[in-house]
Amino acid sequence: MNNFFGVSFTHNFMSIRLGRIQLHRIDFLLLFVPLSLACYLLKLPAIVSFTSAAAAVVAISHLMVEATGIISQRVSSTISALINATFGNAIEFMIAIFALRAGLETMVKASITGSIILNVLFLIGLSMVAGGMKYKEQRFNKDSAGLSSTMLIIIVVGLAMPSMYSILVGKPAQDMSIAVSVILGVIYLLSLFYTLVTHKHLFIVKREAPPSGSYRPWPFRVAVAILLISAIAAGFESSLIVDSITPLIDTLGITQTFAGLVLIALLTNIPEQISAARFARLNNMTLSLEIGMSSALQIALFVVPVLVLLSSTLTGSTMDLVLSPFELISLVMTAMIANYISADGICHWLEGAQLLAVYALIATAFFFI
Repeated sequence: MNNFFGVSFTHNFMSIRLGRIQLHRIDFLLLFVPLSLACYLLKLPAIVSFTSAAAAVVAISHLMVEATGIISQRVSSTISALINATFGNAIEFMIAIFALRAGLETMVKASITGSIILNVLFLIGLSMVAGGMKYKEQRFNKDSAGLSSTMLIIIVVGLAMPSMYSILVGKPAQDMSIAVSVILGVIYLLSLFYTLVTHKHLFIVKREAPPSGSYRPWPFRVAVAILLISAIAAGFESSLIVDSITPLIDTLGITQTFAGLVLIALLTNIPEQISAARFARLNNMTLSLEIGMSSALQIALFVVPVLVLLSSTLTGSTMDLVLSPFELISLVMTAMIANYISADGICHWLEGAQLLAVYALIATAFFFI
């Protein structure tokens, strides 16, 4: 939803003005908030309940993006980074919390993997295709992309260690998962210190937020209120999604892994996808790549450590970071591709189509597992 280094982005959806009230078309999806509650109370089929809750989540996440953007423009960079860390992937975090309490640990770990893969392959690939339909070639800041791709390699190494330990030693990896989570959290804090304090001069221009006119004219207090109300509504809808996902899995005949890696990951990252494609159409691929990479990094460096450290309180046992071989292979390939695309600072539509093809291949493989 937001930028890893503390800057928010908006989507500038088609808007409609009713008197003095400005509405975006996506705001009409807020009607699904009460509808999703009705579906749940009436015990309608799982696919109906899930779809209505998913539509509500899309609208709520859009409001959170705009509110966070307005707030971030009016506070310091440090406070902005804290707000983005807290609300940047709030919906993914809430769904993961409810899913852990429901005993869906496999789906939670798959959704983490899926969010990383989707943001690097699908979101960036979609942006390159969207921008490539308008421009023959597009350039981006390869230094910024290189920093993110290096961080992604560190993440893959960290997530691979508990899995390799469990496979080779044959013992539970809860203690190692906690240690890895702490290390990832520390490197997250150090990266914020790097971009906000010691080397902030390198990031001022390319991370400049959109002008305030890009957002609706909400006063600061209104934006804060909308953000808090949206967060509460997001928690409610997240619980409905988790309640409907188990019967939906049985109805569709899919696995927890596919549900987390594809369905949940796609649903919770729709705002980033729209935003990144829009910036690509404006010939700002630096921001498009940064949105994808930053969201992936924030999931791994902030959400994962918090989930691991909280899991024992929620379920009575620590969630480990042991991933399946297919998940590990997918993460390794994603990190390699991210490192490759950041090398030359130039992209085109075919390169984007190739990224989309890799994502489709991974999703197809998990469908058959």
